[in-house]
Amino acid sequence: MTDQLVLPVGPPTRGERQERKRGSDFSELSRRISEAGLLRRRPLYYTVRFGLVALALAGCVGAFAALGDSWGQVFVAVALAVVFGQLGLAAHDLAHRQVFSGRRPSEAGGLLVADLLLGMSYGWWMNKHTRHHANPNHEGKDPDVSPDILVWSRRQARTARGLPRFVGKHQAALFFPLLTLEGLNLSFSSFRALRSPSMKRPVLEGALLVAHFVVYFGGLFTVLSPAKALVFLAVHQGLFGIYLGSVFAPNHKGMPMIEEGTRLDFLRRQVLTSRNVRGGAVVDAFMGGLNYQIEHHLFPSMPTPALAGAQVITERYCAELGIPYHQAGLIASHREALRHLRSVGEPLRAPAEG
Repeated sequence: MTDQLVLPVGPPTRGERQERKRGSDFSELSRRISEAGLLRRRPLYYTVRFGLVALALAGCVGAFAALGDSWGQVFVAVALAVVFGQLGLAAHDLAHRQVFSGRRPSEAGGLLVADLLLGMSYGWWMNKHTRHHANPNHEGKDPDVSPDILVWSRRQARTARGLPRFVGKHQAALFFPLLTLEGLNLSFSSFRALRSPSMKRPVLEGALLVAHFVVYFGGLFTVLSPAKALVFLAVHQGLFGIYLGSVFAPNHKGMPMIEEGTRLDFLRRQVLTSRNVRGGAVVDAFMGGLNYQIEHHLFPSMPTPALAGAQVITERYCAELGIPYHQAGLIASHREALRHLRSVGEPLRAPAEG
C-alpha cells in the first residue's frame, strides 16, 4: 500500500526502482483521460438529472397527499424507495465534487440532499466513504469491510464473535434480507455519529436530521392509520435499503481483499479491488454510473456521463500493462459477491474441533 511504504535510505534498490516506475503508470493514464476531455464539468447533465429526481420526489409527495388513508399508498412507497435511491446517488456525486468544483456548494448540496431529504448524515458518510476510497477492500482500513455484522474474509470469520459469528454462518442467504434494514441503519448510524469528534457540524446536521424525521413520521402518522403507516414504512425503507445495497454491493464484494503489508501502487490498488458492471443505459441509470466502479475509483471527481468513455481508455491501458480488469453483468456480479460471502463464512460452518 502506498501509505505503508518506508522511505529509502541511501540509493534505491532494484525493487524500489520498479515500484517507483509502477507508481508512474497512473500518471500516464491520467494524461490520456485528461486529453480526452473527460474531467470537465457537465452542468447541463446534472441540471437535467437532479431536476428529474426533484420532479419525481414532488410527484411522490403529491400522490401521497392525494391518496390519503388508502392502501394504494403502498405503490407510493415503492416509487419513493426508488427516488430515495436516486437521492443517495445524487448525494454521492455531490460529495465527490462531480457536480461543483468548489467545496462550499458541494457541501451545501450534500447537506440538503443527504441530511434533510434522506435522513442520513453527510459528514458521517463522507468520512466513511473517503476512507473506503483510500483503501478499498483493505481489511484493517476500509470501513466497508469491517466485520460489524458480516465477515468479508476467512481471517475475519475465524476471529468473529457475537453477532458476526452468528450471522456469518449463513450470510449469503441473509444478505438481501439484511439489506431491508440498511436505510434505517444509515439513519441510526448518522444520529450516533453526531457525538463523534470527527463531525464538523454536529448541531447543523442534527437539526437537519430531526427536521427530516419530523416531516417523515409526522406525514405518515397524520395522513395514514397506524397500520397503513407501518406498512408504508416497512415497504419504503426495506426497498430503499435493497436498492442501495444492489448498487454498492457488486462494486467490490468478492474482489481481492488486501491484507496489512501488501504493497500496491494507486492504479493497481484501485483496479484490482473493483468490479465494473455491464448492462448499458438501463444499468447506468439504475446504478448512477457506479457500475463504472474502476474508473470512479481512479477518478472520483469525474462526472458520471464521462465514465463510459473513461472505461474504454482504462480497459485498454490495463491490457497494455497486463493488469487484470474485471467486468460482469449485474446478475453475475451479485452471484460473485454472494459466492464470496458463502466461501469466507465456511470456517464458521465447520464443525468445532473436540
